[in-house]
Amino acid sequence: MTNTSLLAAQGTQINRKKQSHFDLIWFEFKKNKMAILGLIFLILIFLVALFADRIMPYDPLKLDTNYALGVPTAPNADHWLGTDNFGRDLLSRLLSGARVSLSVGFVAVGISTIIGVILGSIAGYYGGKVDNIIMRVADIFLSLPTFYLILSVNSFLKPSIYNIMVVIGVFGWMGVSRLVRGEFLRLKEMDFIVAAHSVGVSNFRIILRHLLPNSVVPIIVSATISIPGAILFESALSFLGLGVPAPLASWGNMLYDGKSWLHQAWWMWIPPGLLISLTVIAFNFVGDGIRDAFDPQQRGR
Repeated sequence: MTNTSLLAAQGTQINRKKQSHFDLIWFEFKKNKMAILGLIFLILIFLVALFADRIMPYDPLKLDTNYALGVPTAPNADHWLGTDNFGRDLLSRLLSGARVSLSVGFVAVGISTIIGVILGSIAGYYGGKVDNIIMRVADIFLSLPTFYLILSVNSFLKPSIYNIMVVIGVFGWMGVSRLVRGEFLRLKEMDFIVAAHSVGVSNFRIILRHLLPNSVVPIIVSATISIPGAILFESALSFLGLGVPAPLASWGNMLYDGKSWLHQAWWMWIPPGLLISLTVIAFNFVGDGIRDAFDPQQRGR
């Protein structure tokens, strides 16, 4: 067999091993029926958010002058979920709000994950005083009531969706940093890291090419479970009037608009509240499914 054929055969074997590894993970994930249902629901929500502009029956900011302003209109043939007290179509605002709420969740968790991975990597790899300082800072943040801290900081800022993303992200890195630090402390004592040190591989390369790839699974699981928390934070801030500014629609400020009509107009608060609950539950189910699929101890049970 020529060298070229031998290399091609080895490449094929490696691809098969990789494929079989991901097949095994998908097989384990499919065992969790609730995770599959959660994944299907999230895919539908993502598609709705992605194509919201095309499927919205009305402009979510436009007032319908055919209906009396100041009083919500019940669901009817023209407005399937009714209108709010400003005559705006609630179905269109619900679809538009999906994009805003999901964007806040993903961007905020992205910010917190980046900060947590960087600080956790430094603390776990270098240890000593650096580790002690970073973890004490994390302890200080964890000792503070996070929601009230975010609420206080956000109250001083101009209402903006971008401010909400940054504030939630900046105050949500502690759990990720502790997780990454623990993984690095475990991995850096293993033989392949010791061997990399012995041949003179730089610290940056060891972190980037060896430690982080082997820590990616818990990071993904943590991020998946953290997204619903960020969505809930945004909803709570918007419900208190400190979230996404009007007239933009998010599920949280739709609840805020509906709190004055709890008894008279159920259609103003039940749909956004239901979507928030279902989305949070779906993310948690998917996060549990991913964790179990990557956990060898769960296989075969």
